[in-house]
Amino acid sequence: MLKIKVKVPATTANLGPGFDTFGCALGLYNTVSFEQISAGLEWVDYPEKFATADNAMYEAFCAVYAKLRQPVPGVRISADEQIPFSRGLGSSAVMLVAGALAANEFAGRPFSRAELLQITNRIEGHPDNLAPAFFGGLTASLVDDSGMPVTRKFALHPDWKFLVFIPDFPLPTAKARSVLPAQISRADAIFNISHAALLLRALADGDGALLQLALDDRLHQPYRRDLIPGFTQISQQVAHLGGRVCISGAGPTLLCITRELDPAQLDLPAGWHALLLQPDLDGAKIQSEPESSAQSGAVDENRR
Repeated sequence: MLKIKVKVPATTANLGPGFDTFGCALGLYNTVSFEQISAGLEWVDYPEKFATADNAMYEAFCAVYAKLRQPVPGVRISADEQIPFSRGLGSSAVMLVAGALAANEFAGRPFSRAELLQITNRIEGHPDNLAPAFFGGLTASLVDDSGMPVTRKFALHPDWKFLVFIPDFPLPTAKARSVLPAQISRADAIFNISHAALLLRALADGDGALLQLALDDRLHQPYRRDLIPGFTQISQQVAHLGGRVCISGAGPTLLCITRELDPAQLDLPAGWHALLLQPDLDGAKIQSEPESSAQSGAVDENRR
């Protein structure tokens, strides 16, 4: 029987003006074990509400076999999940990546990661979180006219750290999207294009002054901030210390890209906590080989 373990990083998307385009992998992880069984689906110590065939991990697992036109093998799944759900840290994409990578390993690795991105994007609908989870680092992504996701990695200065502020309440993506306008002005489109282009340069060069300017956005943050109690208080405190926050993904987690800001300097609202994270530059990893091919018992921590 096959047994593997997949470690997938959290992601932050949008990064201010890069709406549905930019993403970055962060050093916070879900680790999921997949073990082949004779038939069916089993969950080990998993919340009953999510231990179903509709779970995104299993949906992606099945999608890989559907692409192969092969029957889905029985699988037992257990998970150590450090990434909070519905907080704007890519939790749904992380589950899709874990399931797709596991199925690909079980099937003998027929697909590249680019092909797995295509399979999972059909479920997720946008690759901004999927791409950094698969490939690590800072990414920009689009979907071409044929529905094919296209992604590239960009340079990220080694001094940057990612300070995330996570509340104890969720913000469903559907609700966060419901407040966005159906149309925007030409001026706002130009504003975001210019800021997004310069943001990539600021992140590559470690240019703090340019970062502060380029993080501004007119497409989603002005409409979503009122859905996040605590946004104003945290934003003002960070600004007083010379930093700037943006909304991570659809929220409610907030993000400050910084060199030196210490979360201990902040007086966070009740129910919020801060984590200072390094970017993850490698993306999801297979932590253990399928038992049938790991005769020596060796573990490959870096195989991608």
